[in-house]
Amino acid sequence: MSLLNQLFNRGVFGAKCKTCLTLAISRMKLLQNKRDLQLKQMRKEIAQFLQAGQEAIARIRVEHVIREQNICAAYAVLELFCEFVLARVPILENQKDCPSEMREAIASILFAAPRCSDLPDLLQIKNMFTAKYGKEFVMAVSELRPDSGVNRTLIEKLSVSAPSSEARLKVLKEIAQEHNLAWDSSMTEAELFKKHEDLLGGSKAICGGSSLPQAPVKQDSLKSSPSNGEHPTMPTVSKPGSQQVPNPPSAMPLLGNNEIEQSATNYNAAAPITDTKREISTSQASDVLERARAAIACAERASAAARAAAELVNVKFGSLKLEGKSS
Repeated sequence: MSLLNQLFNRGVFGAKCKTCLTLAISRMKLLQNKRDLQLKQMRKEIAQFLQAGQEAIARIRVEHVIREQNICAAYAVLELFCEFVLARVPILENQKDCPSEMREAIASILFAAPRCSDLPDLLQIKNMFTAKYGKEFVMAVSELRPDSGVNRTLIEKLSVSAPSSEARLKVLKEIAQEHNLAWDSSMTEAELFKKHEDLLGGSKAICGGSSLPQAPVKQDSLKSSPSNGEHPTMPTVSKPGSQQVPNPPSAMPLLGNNEIEQSATNYNAAAPITDTKREISTSQASDVLERARAAIACAERASAAARAAAELVNVKFGSLKLEGKSS
């Protein structure tokens, strides 16, 4: 009974395979003739765009032309493989495993079946060979393993990647030459081979020659007083409707040496340390130190003058008070 089933299945496989291969070959011939007419029309439109100076549209349309040309070339290769397998169907029926001389043709048909939606007959052929040789054989072909045996030209023609700039420029020149156009390709070459900036690559490295904008450095509000011993005065704030009254020298806040040094230390600790501040030279640091010392000396002289004025006021007030009591 099993022998009869094998013979029956063998006859069914051969008949179905021949029918599907014959339909696929005839369908591919019809599609090739249809695509040839479409290609001629598309190439004519691109020539019109080039003649009108609309090169941007021509550069986009030429990708469709290249894709159609690749599909036509793939159909030509598939047609040869289908005719080869069709002539060897009796050999496939009598052998359980795939013959080595037919491995490339069968693997190429299985690889192209899901990538050619215009040829539904190839999917039926794929299902029959999957049932005959197993899923592992079909998986090796689909994943393009080293031992799959798929034709390299067919892989390249059925690829979904965008055509290269060289291929697009070559087809544009062929179209211009075919329609006898005096087309200058310099602008298109510059646009196709222009290096676009990668916006996802992150921030660019700063060149060594370029200088960073330096952040403004805060300076102490203390100013050196004149050397003739005059008292420094604080700025007064005037209000509308009131007279400006200068602050007396005794009301000026006096800072000692320790307080000034501590405030300078706190300011340096709180300020953000940047790369520009680290590059301050030693001469600038010494200049800042001299200014701080001069401010400290001025503050000491102001403090001494304020104490002398206070003592003088107290003496005059005491003498006036005694005179009033005696009278």
